[in-house]
This record gives sequence, structure tokens and C-alpha cells, in this order.
Amino acid sequence: MPSLFGGGGPPLVLDLGADRDAETGGPPPPGSQRTVVTAQAGSWRDVGDLLEEREPDPEIDRMARQISRNLALRRTWRDADVAAGSGRPISVPYHYRSDEIDLDRTLEVLTERPVPEDTDIIVRESVRRSIDVVLMVDVSGSMRGEKVRVAAATVAALSSALSGPGAGHRLALVGFWSDAALLEPLTGNTSPVVLLDRLLRIPARGLTNVHFALTVGDAVLKTSGARRQVGVLLTDAVHNAGPDPRDVARRFRELHVLLQTDGEHDRDLGRDIAKLGKGMTAPIRTHRDVAPALNRVLGRG
Repeated sequence: MPSLFGGGGPPLVLDLGADRDAETGGPPPPGSQRTVVTAQAGSWRDVGDLLEEREPDPEIDRMARQISRNLALRRTWRDADVAAGSGRPISVPYHYRSDEIDLDRTLEVLTERPVPEDTDIIVRESVRRSIDVVLMVDVSGSMRGEKVRVAAATVAALSSALSGPGAGHRLALVGFWSDAALLEPLTGNTSPVVLLDRLLRIPARGLTNVHFALTVGDAVLKTSGARRQVGVLLTDAVHNAGPDPRDVARRFRELHVLLQTDGEHDRDLGRDIAKLGKGMTAPIRTHRDVAPALNRVLGRG
């Protein structure tokens, strides 16, 4: 009986049945209010009931901040997905469209770049939010050593990439084991240090239910109106609880698997999930593999 731990934000439909969309005439439209509807027994619990108290670890916090600064993703994939539209005006690098200069932001950039390029000019454009990402992190077992560093690198790199100049994109975070916790709904406003702290406060659990994690991630993205909706699954794919995750992988528009290979892992299942999710698989052995992997999988869109 899987449980979903969550806090604020709109409710979600968790479709655990393969044919529920057909039975109900299709999923609700993007952005609609949703209630918990499952084809299996399950429960909703407050995330405050889950997270353990944790003394701040200065070394982990320092590591997360350092990774956030230094493990940068290429901006090309993100900036290419800023679509002109009728949305709210935001500050974006100049792309030969708008002529409304954001003077304050431009001056900030120019103080660091004495020889500016065209794209160092920041302008105001009305855009439609174009990338929403849900990151699903396997926290089964103990979050120690390189596993913590890989999680920190992934959270920090995505959070920084989606919230910088030209943003308007959003990141959601799901931690999962035999159950799952929606630690951050689609907002894009929370720092990577805070997100990592929430992950590390999940008690160590043994089993891994990839099916339920993907179900939660799919439900989160179904509330999105973004042009590009991306699932990123960080796991060793050793699935030992719940139904076969391959069926739910098919629901994603774009689903990538960052496959942790530093210990026991299921390469075949990871590849199947990514293939059915119309995405890619990238092996991750250490935290240094994270940025190249994310650049490769996200740059394909």
C-alpha cells in the first residue's frame, strides 16, 4: 500500500491503473485542480510526518553550495526553450526580438563582462513558460558518501539551470523508496541547499518502488502547461516493490534515466524505462558525471 507524502500545492491525481484514462475519457486538462484517485489501495500523508530532524551538516551544505556554483549546465538547451508568447514579462538574454532593455539586469551582467556580447544584453519579453522538470530521486537505502554527492550535484545543477537569467522554468522534486514524497511542487523558487536538506531528512528505507515514483512524477507534470515537460529519474533501477514500472513510463512525453552504476544496478530496466519514456539513459558513477549527463539528455529536446 504505497503512501504519498506531500505538503502545499494543488492536489494530484495518482493514476495507478493502466487503463484509467480510457475509463474516464482521458486525464483532466493541464493546470486543473486534481484529487487523489487510485486504482490501488494507498494513502496521503503530510510530509511533516516523514522528515526527520537533522542537525545542519556544514560540510554537506558547503558541498551543495560549491556544486551549485561550479557544476554548471550549458544554457543553450534552456534558453532555446524560452518561447515568445502572451505570458508575463520576464528578463531574458537578447535574442534579436524585444527592444525593451532591462537596464538594471544588463548593468549587473556588464560589470562582470568588460567585452560584452549581444546576448549579455538583458531585455524584457512576454514569454510562455516552456520547461517544467520533475526530478525523481531514489533515496532507498542510506544516503551517504557518493550517493549524497550525486544527489547534491543533480539537484544543484538542475535548480541553478532552471532559475537563472531567462528563467520562467520550474523544477519539482520527488524523493522515493517503497513510498514517495513530493518535496517540492512545480515552483522553481527553492534553493538547492534547502531541497537537498529535505532529501537528507527522509529516513533510510530499504525497498524501491520505481512504478510509484513515476506515477507521482507523471501526475506532477500533468498539472503543467509548459511546452516541454521532462521527467528525470535518478536511480540504480533495482526495482523490488510495486508493479512493473515500464507501463507508467509510457505516459511521459520525455523521461530520462540517470542510472547510478557505482553499486548494484539494473541497466536493462533503466534502458527500458528511458526508451518507453521517449528519453535517454545516462550512466552516473560519481557526481562529476552528472553535469555532462544532464547536458546530453536535456540538450536533445
